[in-house]
Amino acid sequence: MIYQNDKNENTQNQFSKESMMSKPDAAVLLIQRALQSGIKADYLLMDTWFTTESMIRSVIDTGLDVIGMVKQLKQRYTYKGKKYTLHELKRMVRFEGARNIFGSLVVTTKTGIPVKIVFVRNRNKKSECLYLLSTDVSLSDTEIVRIYGNRWSIECFFRSSKSFLKLGTEFQSHNYGAMVSHTTIVFTRYIILEWIRRNQNDQKTYGELFFMFCDDIQDMDLTSALQSLMALFVEHILTLSADITSIIKCKISEWIASQAAFIRAPKHPISSSSFFR
Repeated sequence: MIYQNDKNENTQNQFSKESMMSKPDAAVLLIQRALQSGIKADYLLMDTWFTTESMIRSVIDTGLDVIGMVKQLKQRYTYKGKKYTLHELKRMVRFEGARNIFGSLVVTTKTGIPVKIVFVRNRNKKSECLYLLSTDVSLSDTEIVRIYGNRWSIECFFRSSKSFLKLGTEFQSHNYGAMVSHTTIVFTRYIILEWIRRNQNDQKTYGELFFMFCDDIQDMDLTSALQSLMALFVEHILTLSADITSIIKCKISEWIASQAAFIRAPKHPISSSSFFR
C-alpha cells in the first residue's frame, strides 16, 4: 500500500511538472518517450507553429529529421554567404509554368543548421507559394512534398476525434491528469475503429464506423428489452388454459417472424420456442 501511494504521488508530481511545460518542450518530451518505447521513425512532420529554430534543433538532437512548413517572419537564412528572408529567396527561383513545385534551395539557419527549402504552389491562392523545410537535404523536392503530405492523415485523425469521439468536449476539467486520461480514452477509441477499418479492408470513413457501432449498441439494447418483456408476458400467460396458450404462441410466432433481422439474429434470438417449452 505504501508503494502504491508513493507511485501515485510520483505520477501526480510528474503530471504537475508537465502541465507547466511549454508546448514545444512537451512535444519534445513526447517524441523522446515514443522513441524510447520502440517506435521507429525517420522524420517528424510539423506545421508552421512548431517549425522554429529551437524546435528543429531539439528534434535533431533526438536523432530525427524535420520536415515542416515555415512562414515568413523575421527569420533569415544564409545562402551563398548572404542572409535572405523567405520572400527574397523566393525571387531566386523561377516561378513559371503549371508546375506545383517551383524548385528548392539549400540554405543554413541562424544557428548553422543546413536545410532545404522547397517552394510549392499555394492551391488556394496560386499567386503565392508555400515553403517546406527539410533538414534532410538529400531528399528530392518531390519526396519532401510527398512525405509532408502524410500530415493530412493527422489532420483527419484530429477532425474525427473531435467530431465523433468527443475529444475536448466530452467533459471539462482543470486537472491535468484528468485531461491526459480523457485524451487516452479518445485515442484508444480511435485505435479500435482504425483496427476494425483495416481488418474489414473497406472504404468506410470513421464517421460511418462510429454511427454503425452506435446503431449496433441501440439494437442490442432493444433486443434485450424485448427479451425481458417477452419473458414477463409468457410468465403470466402460462397460467392460462392450454388452448389459449396455443393461440397466443401462434400469434407471437407470426409477430416475431415479421420483425427486423437483428431481432431474429442467432446471436440474440427472440423466438416463441425459447419461451414456450
